[in-house]
Amino acid sequence: MSHTDFTNRFAIDPMTAAGFNTAQLRDHFLLPPLFVEGRIQLHYTNYDRMIVGGATPTSSPLELETIKPAGTDKLLARRELIAVNIGGAGSVTVDGEKFAAGTRDMVYAGLGSSVTFASDDATNPAKFYLLSAPAHFKHPAQHIGISDAKRIDLGSQATSNERSIFQFIHPEGAKTCQLVVGMTTLAEGSVWNTMPCHIHDRRMEAYLYFDLPEKARVIHLMGEPDETRHLIVKNEEAILSPGWSIHSGAGTSSYTFIWAMAGDNVDYTDVDPVAIEDLK
Repeated sequence: MSHTDFTNRFAIDPMTAAGFNTAQLRDHFLLPPLFVEGRIQLHYTNYDRMIVGGATPTSSPLELETIKPAGTDKLLARRELIAVNIGGAGSVTVDGEKFAAGTRDMVYAGLGSSVTFASDDATNPAKFYLLSAPAHFKHPAQHIGISDAKRIDLGSQATSNERSIFQFIHPEGAKTCQLVVGMTTLAEGSVWNTMPCHIHDRRMEAYLYFDLPEKARVIHLMGEPDETRHLIVKNEEAILSPGWSIHSGAGTSSYTFIWAMAGDNVDYTDVDPVAIEDLK
């Protein structure tokens, strides 16, 4: 019996998005709960063919299964994958090789791999955030810890955006075909992320917000710079961001988010900046 649920998310153009009401914006850009105990949730998007999902193993391991939109008998037959653990201790087994994955650890699985997820303690399960994109070459499986990431400290308390950016995929680190994944942690008292903001038409992006108190929320900004919209996001919810959209936000408390990109260019600096005074 399958333990995988999936949806197919079609691409939305900016003119259509500008006319959406709140419910329509949430239906198209906010993903349903990703972390369901004993299940794998996968959302196949038509933004650079990125798959965004979650795996929450409990007493039994969960094997990565294919889904119909992928069109292959194995999900990673033509894809690569990064799994980021935001829950309890667990492990990811790639082609028989087991990688321990603590909180905030990532594991990369390359083209054609078979992958299984497990939790060390079913009462405190691992929560693997899953990101997959088409691949053309098999890079080796690899554990990527926080100490392997390239850290960049930006912002200030004065502008409420003091934050640490951890680039888990960078030129000196693990190799991928097109997946770029990192994590940003806001300092206590800071609430803004990616402001001033930018767009990058050459690649889509997905955000997963977590480390939010139960009643805290993030007001996520999206849309074209002169036609912005917003979504109210709670803990452990993910947003899809098309290449034409800004992706920024402010929280009612500090928080952490994982950002992931797929598309034509993996260069972090390949963005089109948007000045704050040009936002509408």
